[in-house]
Amino acid sequence: MTEETVRMLRVWAQTYNSPEYFREDPIIFPTRFLELSRQGRASLKDVETAAVFASHLAWGRRQMIVRDCGRLFDEMSWRPYDYVMKGEWRDDPASLHRTVKWSEVAGICGRLRELFLSRDSLEGLSAEEFRTCVYGRKPDPKAANKKINMMRRWLVRDDGKVDLGIWKDSSPAGLLIPLDVHVHRMASALGLCTRTQKDIGAVHQITSSFEAIFPGDPCKGDFALFGYGVTHPQTTESVSPECM
Repeated sequence: MTEETVRMLRVWAQTYNSPEYFREDPIIFPTRFLELSRQGRASLKDVETAAVFASHLAWGRRQMIVRDCGRLFDEMSWRPYDYVMKGEWRDDPASLHRTVKWSEVAGICGRLRELFLSRDSLEGLSAEEFRTCVYGRKPDPKAANKKINMMRRWLVRDDGKVDLGIWKDSSPAGLLIPLDVHVHRMASALGLCTRTQKDIGAVHQITSSFEAIFPGDPCKGDFALFGYGVTHPQTTESVSPECM
């Protein structure tokens, strides 16, 4: 990686780590509940619950993600924590978002309810625990866990810009890059990753590359990749911000 590439990555991270580029992004939902919590109209558990579901639906076009997140929170009467704890969830095979069915949402609600009955916050859960104990997926030590790492970025990073920073006992230094096919393609084009597999090994390699550029805050590099996707659409096969 050249000095010019490093310089541009820092410029992109600085430029695109801004709310103006995330007005139509699933992070707006936990952000909204954080704003309500500051007004005494929601709790931090609402923020966590909203982040769990908004990140889970975060695949596909951003307009569709935002639309379907809105449908979900309408069903919850915009009280996600209360909806989870009440135990009366919509549970049918109709699609909420792409292949995510309402029955899958009900399953996540049930597992979240059990967790919240025994703890005040989800902060202490590992990525593997989120995968199995929240989302009900099988253990997979090689999985990139993109949505989980994105959610953790939202809740841990605390620079007062895009991310929310409500998990005060967690360090940004321990975060991992949210990796999907588009991020992998951009990271490879920039020389941040040499692995062909889109797995946890690639996640660690990209995260390590960004640690050298953004010491103590490697996921700031996520905004740099966003910027690269915006400024180099031809290199990423017309990847647009909605893929981030």
